[in-house]
Amino acid sequence: MAILVLGGAGYIGSHTVRQLVRAGRDVVVADNLLTGFRQAVDPKARFYQLDIRDRQALDRLFGQEDVQGVIHFAGSSLVGESMRLPLKYYENNLWGTTVLLQSMVDHGVDKIVFSSTAAVYGEPGQILIGEEDTTEPTNCYGQTKLAMEHMMKWAAQAHGLRYVALRYFNACGADSAGDIGEAHDPETHLIPLILQVPNGRRDKISIFGEDYDTPDGTCVRDYIHVTDLAQAHILAMDYLMVGKESNVFNLGNGIGFTVKQVIDAARRVTGHPIPAQVCHRRAGDPARLVASSEKARKLLGWDPRFGDLETIVASAWKWHSTHPQGYDG
Repeated sequence: MAILVLGGAGYIGSHTVRQLVRAGRDVVVADNLLTGFRQAVDPKARFYQLDIRDRQALDRLFGQEDVQGVIHFAGSSLVGESMRLPLKYYENNLWGTTVLLQSMVDHGVDKIVFSSTAAVYGEPGQILIGEEDTTEPTNCYGQTKLAMEHMMKWAAQAHGLRYVALRYFNACGADSAGDIGEAHDPETHLIPLILQVPNGRRDKISIFGEDYDTPDGTCVRDYIHVTDLAQAHILAMDYLMVGKESNVFNLGNGIGFTVKQVIDAARRVTGHPIPAQVCHRRAGDPARLVASSEKARKLLGWDPRFGDLETIVASAWKWHSTHPQGYDG
């Protein structure tokens, strides 16, 4: 029986597929390739090019493959874009998930691991965020992800589905082999943006605000290596396969780094001065997002291995230095 990875040609999805294949799992990947890359998909996985909003295509896939569980990465995930194009996010994220769950119910597939986000918390009231903390998203992206969690909760109650929602923080880094990594267009994530400077693709890195209530005035984030995230998705699927109940887990290292600290780490890793310029704040950026992941460690047995910031940046640099144009070169 196979694990179906939706959005498996994207950044986190492709790393999860890689880890599943290494673990000897039977893997099916579906992706519409609007933001993913066919060459990022492990050749040992069976690939279908489809959009999860296409019910007929999903029904054909479930009819052809013996799918045991679904890992769901498909959707739109840019905070800034979600504020400009909210209806796109409701259509891609909410409608896409609606169609997916309808097809799963009709084909008797009852286990799903879902890629959620720390953005569901909005501006947290304390330093370490727990799963029971208030969810008040400050952007449309986070709001759609929270709505997707609610959708799964009610679908589980009505149709017997079981789900795990993984709320993770800042995904970063790249696979140790260095042949797959982060490639977005446009790029919005901090570490790859920083590394575009030593790669000669930009003159400087912008810092959006240095007047936050943090140690150096710049935003604090919890950076979690993409391989650790991939392992968490596999553990979550195994958790469902042994009959455990639906649940929500935070994924993070429990350590926050400021934007300036990340830039300094990149300077040390690359040996490049990486000039930085302070700009105005961006709308919807909380000052701090740091996870308490004790629940995932206890119930899933998750043990992230890449907590050191320089190790994370070095793995990203291994990919970006050899693929300065991403999968295009």
